[in-house]
Amino acid sequence: MAPPKVVLSLSAILFFFLSSAHAVEVSHDGRAITIDGKRRVLLSGSIHYPRSTAEMWPDLIKKAKEGGLDAIETYVFWDVHEPARRQYDFNGNLDLIRFLKTVQDAGLYAVLRIGPYVCAEWTYGGFPVWLHNLPGVKLRTANDVFMNEMKNFTTLIVNMAKQESLFASQGGPIILAQIENEYGNVMSAYGDAGKAYIDWCANMAVSQDIGVPWIMCQQSDAPQPMINTCNGWYCDQFTPNNPDSPKMWTENWTGWFKSWGGVDPHRTAEDLAFSVARFFQTGGTFQNYYMYHGGTNFGRTAGGPYITTSYDYDAPLDEYGNLNQPKWGHLKELHDMLHSVEGTLTTGNITNVDLGNSVYATVYATPGQSTCFLGNTNSTSDATFVFQGKQFTVPAWSVSILPDCQNEGYNTAKVNVQSSVMVMEPNEAESEPESLSWTWRPEIADDQVTLGKGRVAAHRLVDQKDAANGASDYLWYMTSVNLKDDDPVWSDNMTLRVNCTGQILHAYVNGNYLGSQWALYGNFHYVFEKNVKLNPGKNLISLLSVTIGLQNYGPMFDLVQNGVPGPVEIEGRKGDERVIKDLSGHLWSYKVGLHGINHKFFSIDPALDSASASKWQSKDLPTNRSLSWYKTTFKAPLGTDPVVVDLQGLGKGEAWVNGKSIGRYWPSYEASLDGCSTDPCDYRGAYDNTKCVTNCGRPTQRWYHVPRSFMEEDVNTLVLFEEFGGNPSLVNFQTVTVGSACANAHEKKTLKLACQGRPISAVKFASFGDPQGSCGSFAKGSCEGSNDAVAILQNACVGKESCSIDVSEKTFGSTTCGSTKRLAVEVTC
Repeated sequence: MAPPKVVLSLSAILFFFLSSAHAVEVSHDGRAITIDGKRRVLLSGSIHYPRSTAEMWPDLIKKAKEGGLDAIETYVFWDVHEPARRQYDFNGNLDLIRFLKTVQDAGLYAVLRIGPYVCAEWTYGGFPVWLHNLPGVKLRTANDVFMNEMKNFTTLIVNMAKQESLFASQGGPIILAQIENEYGNVMSAYGDAGKAYIDWCANMAVSQDIGVPWIMCQQSDAPQPMINTCNGWYCDQFTPNNPDSPKMWTENWTGWFKSWGGVDPHRTAEDLAFSVARFFQTGGTFQNYYMYHGGTNFGRTAGGPYITTSYDYDAPLDEYGNLNQPKWGHLKELHDMLHSVEGTLTTGNITNVDLGNSVYATVYATPGQSTCFLGNTNSTSDATFVFQGKQFTVPAWSVSILPDCQNEGYNTAKVNVQSSVMVMEPNEAESEPESLSWTWRPEIADDQVTLGKGRVAAHRLVDQKDAANGASDYLWYMTSVNLKDDDPVWSDNMTLRVNCTGQILHAYVNGNYLGSQWALYGNFHYVFEKNVKLNPGKNLISLLSVTIGLQNYGPMFDLVQNGVPGPVEIEGRKGDERVIKDLSGHLWSYKVGLHGINHKFFSIDPALDSASASKWQSKDLPTNRSLSWYKTTFKAPLGTDPVVVDLQGLGKGEAWVNGKSIGRYWPSYEASLDGCSTDPCDYRGAYDNTKCVTNCGRPTQRWYHVPRSFMEEDVNTLVLFEEFGGNPSLVNFQTVTVGSACANAHEKKTLKLACQGRPISAVKFASFGDPQGSCGSFAKGSCEGSNDAVAILQNACVGKESCSIDVSEKTFGSTTCGSTKRLAVEVTC
């Protein structure tokens, strides 16, 4: 047996040698992150592995690389990996190691934000709720119980990555890791214990010995050797807290998240590119987009509370993984430009020149080469000026990059790529929605509504986090009250009043539905108040409290109450006299979850399905009936385009496809009527999430992503739990594809048009000169090229999946337009 042992030993030595040979040294100085001693310009993008599927990862990462990124950044989500203490899950779209290896296979770096607090509009900020319920725990502060759990999980993740040699020091893709997250925003609320905690975080991180730098975002007092970084819409004015730390931007918000009842926020490609170029003009060398692909909040992962199932974030890759044009393409051109001048940006001497009226020039000079940035931060006026003996015009709120300090190579306000108009197309596999045949069954709530039976009881009102421990959105609160004719509260005019901090309350009295109420986003403490008729003797009060994700941000966010904190009162009125009976101290019975969810009505497991098959009814399909289950089968749409289910007509609930939750739905909640404009969005001026919004007065979210990997080729099952009451007859499946593409490209550029896998079928408009209008409403201007632009585009593009056009007079003929000429085009896919 000795020779095999020697062979294995030599193999191990060889493996170690090869791994070490490919290892890289990641460090930094005050200018940049260095890789094997070379300063780098690094462009990164956030893609959260649980917000997509393992089958989607290769394509998402491929498109990120093609878009000019060097790295992929992700949080690590503690709650889904450790749903119960010391019980771990890294399967399916939770397979972090597989995700990191997919990044590595694409030839990209990885930034691992372990946290393990993530914020991220993720329920409870990524903390498992069992953590909240540990005896003696205090979260995110110098507390031994919490720090022991945090260290245990952090060490688990680090060791998993080490075992697979995924840190750059081992030859892997991970070049940076993050501990904690945006703690500086809330640290003052924790006093001295907060400072002690952040020092402990730094020491604990260093002790992990990962061989790459650690970062802390939004932590101005980050202890060494942590690198503090910036998050926000703009980080050009950010300065690290140590002269030996590079200027890094870990979250450049590409858009914003959506909340139920909120409008759709958008951030223009021009403004996003402006923010990036300004950051690099002012000395930045690492920048990450949050998000590059936002994805979907499957299951109950959305936090906030009140964050929608869609986490599209107006990112360069949309929720389904399609290119969000023009954002993706406009940023790609910027990335290519920044990479082309990496040497001067990271090693050149820097000279800043104030040209007046909010116009600034920055020169990066090395022997034999100079790169210049010309930035105009004026939000209304274009700037024309002479710089280094040459006249330049820089549009308002834009940056021009001159790779040789003589010729403009890129301007953030000049978009020379197509804009794609996405459309929803019917499912060709079936005639929807008529072909869907529904069965239904009621949610069984008799034990709670008519009997008041629960699993546990207490003479107090319990916080929903304490009772449910993160297992369900739903918690029943039940109590009884005995009234006599001479009870002081007894009257013909009585009211039930419930102080709520859960997002929704459904109330039942003596088996009868009394009413429902829900909060508005940002104001989750409300009072439910309804007139009630009570009987002499025993009366049963049943309250169903519903959460829609737990608080995920703010100082001591973990202590924000959920559910029914009370008081719960009955008020009687006799003339002007008011008498209040407080039920808060009564004996309350509790039941976590709903019968159908606990018994997995949504499952396609044969054993479970056969046991309940007879309970599903096909006759007398009810509509507008609360607490109901609906089920149907469908065929997967043909092709490879992303699939969505249109849930128009339904109220609120959760949806499952083949037993997998595609998330909460709430199409009955319409977005605010205020804030939208019919005018085109003006990219100029500082952005926030109230600017450039759409979808006013329409369902907050109507379409819900069904990943292709969730579906089978033949028969698939859709199950809906309808909480409010709705009509499933309008439900149908659709595919998401490019309907048309537009562009308004400047002269001396090459315009590429593509339909993302489909052929270009027609040219609706084309004009070279000074065309007017915008996509969908282009019109010819006062001058135009002498050649037929439509015919040229038809010959070059129709019938092809993509085409490239040289935007010049050579192609489209001479004009009398002067120095500024553009090509406007709209094609149908």
